[in-house]
Amino acid sequence: MAEKIQTAWGIDIGQAGLKAIKLRYAEAAKQAVAVAFDYVPHPKILSQPDAIPEELIPAALETFLSRNTVKGDKLVIAVPGQTSLAKFIKLPPVESSKVAEIVKYEARQQIPFDLDDVIWDYQPLGGGVEESGFMLEAEVGLFAMKREQVLAQMQPFIDASQEIEIVQTAPLALYNFLSYDVFGHRTDHGDPAENGSHSILIDMGADNTTLLVSNGRSIWIRNVPIGGNHFTRALTKEMKLTFAKAEHLKCNATRSPDPRAVFQALRPVFNDYVSEIQRSIGYFSSVNREASISKVLGVGNGFKLAGLQKFLQQNLQYEVERVESYNGLVGDSVLNSSLFQDNVMSFAVPYGLALQGIDVTRIKTSLLPPEIAMERTIRRKKPWAIAGAAGLLAAFSLSAVGNANVLNSVSETKFEKGHAAVKTLSGKVSQNTSAYEGEVTAHKKIKEDGLGLTGLLERREFWTEVYKAINEAQPRDLSEEQNDETDPTVKNRLKLTSITAEKVSDLKAWWKELPTEKTTAGVDVGFNIGKFMLERDQETGPTGEGYVFTLVGYHYRDDRESDTTDLTNSDREFINNQFVKNLQKWEIERDGVKVPVRKLGITHALLYEAVDNEVPFDPNSAGSSSRNSGPPGMRGRAPVGGGGGASLGGGGASLGGDDINPGGLSGSNAGSSIGRLDGDEINIDRVEARTVTEWQFVVKFVWVPTPMADRLDEEPPATSKAKK
Repeated sequence: MAEKIQTAWGIDIGQAGLKAIKLRYAEAAKQAVAVAFDYVPHPKILSQPDAIPEELIPAALETFLSRNTVKGDKLVIAVPGQTSLAKFIKLPPVESSKVAEIVKYEARQQIPFDLDDVIWDYQPLGGGVEESGFMLEAEVGLFAMKREQVLAQMQPFIDASQEIEIVQTAPLALYNFLSYDVFGHRTDHGDPAENGSHSILIDMGADNTTLLVSNGRSIWIRNVPIGGNHFTRALTKEMKLTFAKAEHLKCNATRSPDPRAVFQALRPVFNDYVSEIQRSIGYFSSVNREASISKVLGVGNGFKLAGLQKFLQQNLQYEVERVESYNGLVGDSVLNSSLFQDNVMSFAVPYGLALQGIDVTRIKTSLLPPEIAMERTIRRKKPWAIAGAAGLLAAFSLSAVGNANVLNSVSETKFEKGHAAVKTLSGKVSQNTSAYEGEVTAHKKIKEDGLGLTGLLERREFWTEVYKAINEAQPRDLSEEQNDETDPTVKNRLKLTSITAEKVSDLKAWWKELPTEKTTAGVDVGFNIGKFMLERDQETGPTGEGYVFTLVGYHYRDDRESDTTDLTNSDREFINNQFVKNLQKWEIERDGVKVPVRKLGITHALLYEAVDNEVPFDPNSAGSSSRNSGPPGMRGRAPVGGGGGASLGGGGASLGGDDINPGGLSGSNAGSSIGRLDGDEINIDRVEARTVTEWQFVVKFVWVPTPMADRLDEEPPATSKAKK
């Protein structure tokens, strides 16, 4: 009997309408065949203020079901990429049989919600090598979405009594389309090899744009919060139009009475859009330095906006193409339809969904709730279970008839030995049960001890965030002139010689013992250590359990305008304004990336100690004397000039953005002299040796690790002024 041909519907309900396509796989021709399609536009875009999605979506689905037969076909639906989580991680060396366990552990670390509140799945992406039973350099994609959001996307289909087989994120559906239709990868050809270059796929929707970068094997996804509606809203604002009229004018810009005015109104959105795309490509290139990009492909009806393709091509410096046909698909009745041709760019997502439905893509993940999948599996196997139970019942009936004849010959003497054996066995069972319970208790104790030793791993991300906050709070020498400057007295960078953290069980007691006046090396340098602290921190001391961080360092910055300026006060003002104040902020922004500070649990930042010390400075040599004065932890360093230790401020390893980027040496010109290249020879500028002031400082702050879910979105109001 011939195997039944499997067909699948890929359905994407977007802001503008419902798009669906039905595919079947022709095994003989090794081709996907388009059998049917449908496009049901919404009367209003779902994101319009007067639109009611809870009414428009069921109405579109009802229209689709009235025009098409879906019985016997797989239903594969898409969920928005901006509401889902996609992480791509490389696993440590692990036994092949334990990959699933390691992925579950990583899921707990990467997903910022309780796993019971999300639906997640993972996909091996290849690239790993198996040696001696261990997987090395294996990469997996981790995909998750909150359970309530998945169920909300499924609810219209459940209300319409339709069973969904696969729930897939829109970005992965786009990858299915790109891999199958553009790169030509097929599941019957084995695991795809990496292409020589990457392609960028841009899917512009109504409110968001999905940017996907892939070379066939690796995947990189980013959501850009700009879509077609942003262009429409720009026209409503600049040209005082209703949303409907602005939408019509946007779609017919070249045929409007004044096209120049239309494009002038749209230009700011064009600029913002291309800036976001450039930032995304720049970040991808920074973390994938060996990757090369060959072209940009555009899909989505929003990409039909007049002038967008040319504008992107001029600014991105890549070839930009619209996807106006599908190379891997046949079926003239669908592909030649005028309705399909008019909306072909919006069918990339349902096309990718249907490809997974007929099982011709390497992506196998699904966000279908597991309890629904299990219930369907049981229901499908129920007829076989009933037949099996009936067979067993018949067999037992025959066996009972035979045993009845045997029981007629039973006597007590025949079973005496059996009863004794049962009694002996029962005693052994009781003994073994007691021994087992004892081992369970011992195992529980060992497990609790192990959790105590490894519990810190559950919060390792918090420590990384704190070190990143310390790094980003420091002053920077940003320009080339500052980085090339050899005089340390005009450079902002601080040198941190140590960062220590002490766990304190009672922060309130520690706060009470903190002195209000400081002296150093027997010399009265008394100053109020709370002078530079936030007023609300002075009023309310820390409580509970936490950590006290101590940062020890020094710098040579000299902001004095005359010889009468008090050295120590100048030092304290500089440390306060350039460093301590940043540690007191709710969040700071570096290079367009917001880094939380107080959100992480950092409070009560204060300048604990500050002294000055005269040291020799000779930029022409490494120096020979040593400095042995200053705060604890600051003694015994090499003199100024030449090189220095690594610092979080600019040299050494530094944390910035989303990745760890290598920095440089702490001295901007390490070595014995300053070189400048003129033509084909090197000229050496000699600088006269002199004495400079080294300001040494100690900064302290309190850190109470704060989980992501407990962090506030807004800074609380300021408290009253500090007590004098």
